[in-house]
Amino acid sequence: MTPSRAPEPHPDVKVFLERYNSLDAPSFDEVSPQEARQLFDDLGLGGEPTIDLESVTDRRIDGPDGDLPVRVYEPGTAGEDRPLVLYFHGGGWVIGGVDTHDGTCRKLAAESGYPVVSVDYRLAPEHPFPAGLEDCYAALEWATDAALELAADPDRIVLAGDSAGGNLAAATALLARDRGGPAVAYQLLIYPVTGPASETDSYRENDEGYFLTAGEMAWFRDHYFGREVDGGNVYAMPRLANDLAALPPATIMTAGFDPLRDDGAAYADRLEADGVPVTYRNYDDMIHGFFGMISEPVDLDRAHAAYDEAVDDLRRALE
Repeated sequence: MTPSRAPEPHPDVKVFLERYNSLDAPSFDEVSPQEARQLFDDLGLGGEPTIDLESVTDRRIDGPDGDLPVRVYEPGTAGEDRPLVLYFHGGGWVIGGVDTHDGTCRKLAAESGYPVVSVDYRLAPEHPFPAGLEDCYAALEWATDAALELAADPDRIVLAGDSAGGNLAAATALLARDRGGPAVAYQLLIYPVTGPASETDSYRENDEGYFLTAGEMAWFRDHYFGREVDGGNVYAMPRLANDLAALPPATIMTAGFDPLRDDGAAYADRLEADGVPVTYRNYDDMIHGFFGMISEPVDLDRAHAAYDEAVDDLRRALE
């Protein structure tokens, strides 16, 4: 894939960046993880919920280390065997949660007509790699068993996520393949972390000034990996795996002004080279995080268009 960057960000993105860069607030890498979580919550990028569904229910399932919180979004569509989307939120494995990505999951459920399950996996540094990944894998096992209860098809489960959540979705798919675990029908990877992004052109082009910075990426990575050797683990960085064959088809979305742009494109290339069908979409005038900017105070038409295209990809693959 040959990802590109527009001459400048979209005018609506420029307005957001001017507002964001003018805030009298430290960057995430200047504070503790606990303070960073509060900062992220205070940003309120998703705004208040604007999409009503038939039901939104918080549940607890069995995780590898006790109860694992999940949130189930039921769109109220007809059918007893609908595809099911298992969603892993972004936030560098350190910040974010089901609340920060509530709008994203509501919109995915409403637009697709599929039930969505958002997973509140454990965060680093309190729970470094592979704790969050094992939570995601446990959620996949649960979703497979609970699919009929949710009026969904256990053979049409989608693993989806943004940023660190995209990493966890890709890694969960790889783990399921290697463990002979539950079948995964599709991957929706939104500006995912997949490998050594610092070696890419986009990392250098977009290292600061476009919301996510190179300094913050290093900070997230340092907290996620309790041991330096974990950074070379293929389930931490799936692009490092020798063989990606027999993984589920994927849609990979990237943004032109994102340090992770080329990382996502490189993973698309690796999947395609190993025979995995891939749809690659690059939004050349967008920034990291744009997929969640779908309601006031930041409501981007381009983000809504990305949902339309993602849902189209899911329907073509699953229906």
